[in-house]
Amino acid sequence: MLFDKDGNITLITQEKVSIVELVRRLDKSYHRFKNDNVIVNLSSLSDVTLDHLIEFLLISNKHRGSGHSFVIVTNKIDYDEAPDEIVIVPTLQEAYDIIEMEEMERDLGI
Repeated sequence: MLFDKDGNITLITQEKVSIVELVRRLDKSYHRFKNDNVIVNLSSLSDVTLDHLIEFLLISNKHRGSGHSFVIVTNKIDYDEAPDEIVIVPTLQEAYDIIEMEEMERDLGI
């Protein structure tokens, strides 16, 4: 798990550990990124399922509830089947765009 901070965005890249283990580690290290918008990049993983992404539901809800964005990047799932509570996009650029849009919405009180 690699952390890369760019302004108020923390990019977390996962390369080897299982999704369940990643979520457990994110929960333990939440203090490192709790005040940032978060992108979890799963692009390098070949086996990502909808069940794997649901593992992020609690931490995503917690983070979004505190007024920050939480976006997962993967192109390995059918986006129509993903729950609306989790923001999932196929590319890093789209993740940055989502965060920018959500920042504007928060600034406008939407």
